Amino acid sequence: MRTSASALIPVFAFTQLLALGVSSGCTSEKVHDSDSADQDTAGDAVCVDATTPACVDEMILDLSMHDDKTSDGEVVTTTDGTDFVTEVDASGGGYNTYENQPWVYIKFGPTGATRVDIDDETSLESMDWDLSLRRFILRMNGGDSGPSCVGAAVLGQGYTYEDLTEVPDGISYQTDDYYTDDCTIVNDSSGLENSPQVVLGPWWDYPGCVATTGQPFLMQLADGSVIKLRVDAYYGGDGQDQCNSTGSTTEAGGFFKLRWAFMPE
Repeated sequence: MRTSASALIPVFAFTQLLALGVSSGCTSEKVHDSDSADQDTAGDAVCVDATTPACVDEMILDLSMHDDKTSDGEVVTTTDGTDFVTEVDASGGGYNTYENQPWVYIKFGPTGATRVDIDDETSLESMDWDLSLRRFILRMNGGDSGPSCVGAAVLGQGYTYEDLTEVPDGISYQTDDYYTDDCTIVNDSSGLENSPQVVLGPWWDYPGCVATTGQPFLMQLADGSVIKLRVDAYYGGDGQDQCNSTGSTTEAGGFFKLRWAFMPE
């Protein structure tokens, strides 16, 4: 199902809805409701075959995707109690050069998240990755972003990462849906050209720098497993604390720290 630009909710309005516990109206064909009779349970594959995104040519241009290079951005996963902490260098060489650099692709697994060495255009035919990062944009492999069916639920008021010990009833997983019927990109509230309105967009706010909101997400992977995910940092060093507390920072951006864990089946 395609949507029009007027039907989509920008991030700033979406954040207001989150405060009321309401999820976005941006849906796609691959929405899975845990109350539905035919819902795939955790551990049951949601999809097994790749489906070509509807607007591949436009995405290659709009998102500056490459077919001649693979990202060497470092991806390191450690453990913190029952959580995985994955650090990803998605800086793309800096704000002025990132469009010349490929996206970083990662896959979540039982021993942590690892980088998938694949070029951008090949990624549009591959189900071997779950999440792609470059600068502040997080794309999932599904819907308008990729050929798989990875989706996420943005949880409303009352949910914290720490309190998520099981998947709540009635959760719907949405795949990225930021192209209209005529393949016009729908941008987020950053004001930057070709910055798509992705499902995971509410991880950040902008008081003068990229601040983390603490928003927890549930991501359903293609094999049916579900992880909880929170973005803990975007800036290196102590830059995130500076940004969140003062609205400014001198540290470089694009150095993600992702906290995540598999949910029980």
